[in-house]
Amino acid sequence: RTALAPREVVARRKGKARRGRGKARSEGLLSKQKRSRRMKANDRERNRMHHLNSALDALRSVLPTFPDDAKLTKIETLRFAHNYIWALTQSLRLA
Repeated sequence: RTALAPREVVARRKGKARRGRGKARSEGLLSKQKRSRRMKANDRERNRMHHLNSALDALRSVLPTFPDDAKLTKIETLRFAHNYIWALTQSLRLA
């Protein structure tokens, strides 16, 4: 071990020794960065849900349903698609 300067000893005891590089960030800057990260994460999640909903709409459009039926929920769409694929597979096996 190397000898530590008195300031480093106090910093280590208090658990406040800085790690990494650069200066400590101000609270305002950290708050801005957190807000920016949260907004980016929200945008990614919103885009993910838009893509998922678009895919489910495309799946609904190819499933055989009656026009007067209400829009299927997400889970109903997935279950219906699973059962429809299973039924088509069975009909091919019998043919």
